[in-house]
Amino acid sequence: MNEPCPRKKRVAVAMSGGVDSSVAAACLLEQGYEVIGLTMRLWSGGGASAAQRTCCATEDLYDARRVAQTLGIPFFVVDLEAVFREAVVANFVATYAAGQTPNPCIRCNQWLKFEHLLKKAQALEAEFLATGHYAVRTDGEAGPQLWRGKDRKKDQSYFLFTVTPAQLRLLRFPLGALNKEQTRALAARFGLHLAEKGESQDLCFVPNGETAAFLTQAGVGLFQPGTILDLAGKSLGRHNGLGGYTIGQRKGLGVSAAEPLYVVAIQPDSNQLIVGPESALWRDRLRVAEINWLGDLPLAGPMAIQARIRYGAEPQPGRLEPLGPNSADVVFETPQRAIAPGQACVFYAEDRVLGGGWIQPFTL
Repeated sequence: MNEPCPRKKRVAVAMSGGVDSSVAAACLLEQGYEVIGLTMRLWSGGGASAAQRTCCATEDLYDARRVAQTLGIPFFVVDLEAVFREAVVANFVATYAAGQTPNPCIRCNQWLKFEHLLKKAQALEAEFLATGHYAVRTDGEAGPQLWRGKDRKKDQSYFLFTVTPAQLRLLRFPLGALNKEQTRALAARFGLHLAEKGESQDLCFVPNGETAAFLTQAGVGLFQPGTILDLAGKSLGRHNGLGGYTIGQRKGLGVSAAEPLYVVAIQPDSNQLIVGPESALWRDRLRVAEINWLGDLPLAGPMAIQARIRYGAEPQPGRLEPLGPNSADVVFETPQRAIAPGQACVFYAEDRVLGGGWIQPFTL
């Protein structure tokens, strides 16, 4: 009597319609898994023009479906638009209204992909959810660990710091050891039509990348003219609305001075824009809140870390000083330029992600 064939392990892949997640699905299928494709429907209207590449655009859904057909795998669209509007988009608007710089891609991972989409994968009896992120997950003695991707130019561990240990046990990142060129070569080998598809550049819910127009339509009052002050409190002119400025910005201030001036603070309560010399942009410390910790031991006292204050920056050496279970100060060995409240600060021990938090406003 023949022995029954063992069931293939069922896995789900978050398919965004881009080359990365498509290759992740193809690799898992080649490795012998039973693969299910899941695509989040996040934004059905008011997005970017067809000439622009955005994340989660309507054409991406079609691309994801076509890849699933090419691979011969089941495909499901998970409608999360209402949750996306209430959580990610509302947070984006509220963060700007507070004079800070949001990062909606991290929030989308946190609240939608690793919460709602992961639950959908579990409902379909998948053993894990895979994504196309360039990051590495390993199993340590104390539980799963998150590491930087091997390709430093594409490493996306910064966007994943909010994942909890429980969620990390159920996640996989098949592209963690690859670079982009290798991924595109695999896409061509698998016969995927999007092997040369361009990278997404703008947010799906901001038409044509025009953040100011989107915020004006949202009606959060960020485009009321106000005063531009220097660090001494002297009025230098008028701004056209705080929503059009970011920390470190130099162009478009419309004021003249003996030296170049930069935005050093945004104060929505008084509708004032504070500018100063380039030297005023450098700080040796910041405060973070809403810390998510992935280290093996609780954060009980000061410890040496490397901290990354934006996606495009390399981690810098410093010291993490806890203030409580969910907040801490980060003190850098050398000052960092244009630290933006509202952005994430992610902590590393060499290449391992220890956690991260959200940068809080400064006191001038």
